[in-house]
Amino acid sequence: MAYNHFGSTPFFLIYDLENERSKIIENKDLHHAHGMCQLLKALGGEKVDVILVGGIGSGALMKLSNQGIKAYKVTDNTVLENISMLKSKKLMEFSINNSCNHHECNH
Repeated sequence: MAYNHFGSTPFFLIYDLENERSKIIENKDLHHAHGMCQLLKALGGEKVDVILVGGIGSGALMKLSNQGIKAYKVTDNTVLENISMLKSKKLMEFSINNSCNHHECNH
């Protein structure tokens, strides 16, 4: 199951859709002040096009958007099921209107 807050997740699973390979990387920016997530640092320089996450704040969402990265809300299904849903365009894309607006946000 996906972590509810992008910036405070302990690790990321990077999945290559073309090669169907995955790897796990540690969040390189885990201990940042609230609202101060450094996305490229957190991802350890990995190139990503899409983020699947349980929840994300508007600041992180805007930073992702500025890098050309889209964020989608996962379901309670497995990682592979959520990837399949992304491919089928069945996941909801996060926007400023449906992003998390406080730290204890429930999703």
